[in-house]
Amino acid sequence: MKMKYSATIEVPKGLTALMSAIGEGAVDGSENWVKYNFVQDEPIPSYLIALVVGDLAKREIGPRSAVWAEEAYVDAAAFEFSETEAFITTAESIVGPYVWGRYDILCLPPSFPYGGMENPCLTFVTPTLLAGDKSLASVVAHEIAHSWMGNLVGCGSWEHFWLNEGHTVFLERKIMGRLKGDMNAPGGGPDGQIYTDFLTVEGITSLKGSCDAYVESQELNYTRLSPSLGADDPDDAFSKVPYEKGYSLLRYLEVRMGGPAVFEPYLLAYVQTFSKMSISSDDFKAFFIEYFTGKGMTKELEGLDWDHYFYGEGVCEEWAPVKEMSLNKILATNAWSLADAWVAGNKEEIESVDPSGWSSKEWEVMLDRLLAVEPSVEKQVVEEMIGRYKLTSSGNSEIRFRYQRLALKAGFGPEDLSTKETVKFLAEQGRMKFVRPLYREMFKNEATKSLAVETFEAHRSMYHNIAVNMIAKDLNLTSKPAKL
Repeated sequence: MKMKYSATIEVPKGLTALMSAIGEGAVDGSENWVKYNFVQDEPIPSYLIALVVGDLAKREIGPRSAVWAEEAYVDAAAFEFSETEAFITTAESIVGPYVWGRYDILCLPPSFPYGGMENPCLTFVTPTLLAGDKSLASVVAHEIAHSWMGNLVGCGSWEHFWLNEGHTVFLERKIMGRLKGDMNAPGGGPDGQIYTDFLTVEGITSLKGSCDAYVESQELNYTRLSPSLGADDPDDAFSKVPYEKGYSLLRYLEVRMGGPAVFEPYLLAYVQTFSKMSISSDDFKAFFIEYFTGKGMTKELEGLDWDHYFYGEGVCEEWAPVKEMSLNKILATNAWSLADAWVAGNKEEIESVDPSGWSSKEWEVMLDRLLAVEPSVEKQVVEEMIGRYKLTSSGNSEIRFRYQRLALKAGFGPEDLSTKETVKFLAEQGRMKFVRPLYREMFKNEATKSLAVETFEAHRSMYHNIAVNMIAKDLNLTSKPAKL
C-alpha cells in the first residue's frame, strides 16, 4: 500500500519538527507552542512516514538540500555532506528527474541503529559518518539512490527487499564511479568502472561474511536473494545478502546484455515503468525479458536461470552472478599486498609501503583481507600492525570497527588497549553494522565473553530497541524492552 499524506505537528517553542515530507513553515499554536505543517504529494509506503522533534540547527548545503543536526555538530555534518547536490545530479543523469522536491539530511543521535534511512525529503543518517574528510559520505549517495530505487519503485514485500537495496547499491556505485573516477588507475576511464569494481571487491567480501554466517547457523533460506519469510521477523533476514547479491545480479545482467550503454537505458525504463508502484521479483523478471525481447536481444536472454538467481542457497561463491563476475582488481592490489605481507611476516615489503595517504576504502579492503584469514592472524602480528599505523587513534568508524574486530578475533583480552577502545566504541554509538559483529566477536572469545555481556547490559538503554533485540539474541540473552 502506498499513500500520500499531510500532517500538522504541534511542539513546544524552541523545538523543531521535521517529517518525510515538504514543510510548509511554522505558525503559532497555543500558548508556548508552535505548529509545523507538512505535505507529501508522492505516494509512499508506511515505513517511510517519519517524524523527528528536537533542538535542531540547520545549514543549507545546496539548492535543494540542507543539513539538520544538534548545534554541536551541525557544521561538521554540513562539511561532510557538501557533495549532496553532485550525488543527486549524477543520479538524475542515469535514472531521470528527482521528484521529491527537497533532499534534506538529518544527523541523528549516535544510538541510531543504521547507517542511513531513506525517508523521502529527509534522509536520516548516523553521526558515525562524520569522519572529517568526507570519506564515508557514500552512504548519502546510497540514500539518494533510494529516491528512485525503493521510494519510487519499491518491493511489494520484504521477501523482495533486494529490489530496493540491490538496485540502490547498483546506482550508488555508478554515482561514486562517475564522481571519483578511477583514482588514476592504469587504463581508467571517465565512467569510473575501475573504481566501481574496487567498491564491488569490498562488497563481495561483506557478502561472503553474511553467507558464511548463515551457512554456519544452518539458515540457508536467508542466503537466498529472495528468501521465504513466512512468519519470520524480517529483521532476522537483514544482512548484506539483498544488498550485494542484488547488486551482483544486476551487474551480471548488465555485462551479459552488453554493458552500461545498453543497460542504463533499461534502468531508466524500469524506473519509468514502475514509478510509484510496489513490485515483486517476478515483475522484475517479466519486464526485463519484455524490454530486451523488444530490443531483439533474444539470444542474450537464453539460458538465464532465474530460479537459481532468486532462490539459490549457500555460500556466495557458488551463486552464478558472483561466481562469474569478472572484476578489475587493480585498485585493491596495494591493500591486499600489504595485508599479505603482514600475514607472511615480510618486513621488507611492510617497510616499503607508506599507507599514510590511503583512502578509507583502501584501509577497509586491507583490514577485510586480514579478517578473512583463517585461522586468525596471530595476536603479536595484529598488535604490531595496530601500533605501527596508530589505528587506536583513528576517528574513522569503518577503520575502528575493522581493527577492533581483528584484534578480538586474534584473542586480545580485556586489558589490551584495542579491547578497551572496543568497549569505548560500543558505548559511543549503536549502529548495528558495527555493534553486532563486535559483540559477537567478544562473545566468542572466552577472555572477553563476560565483558561482552557486561558492556551490553551497561549500555542497552542507549541502543535502539531493534538493536537491543538483535544483540540480545547474539549474546544468548532474553530480550527485554530498552529502558526509557
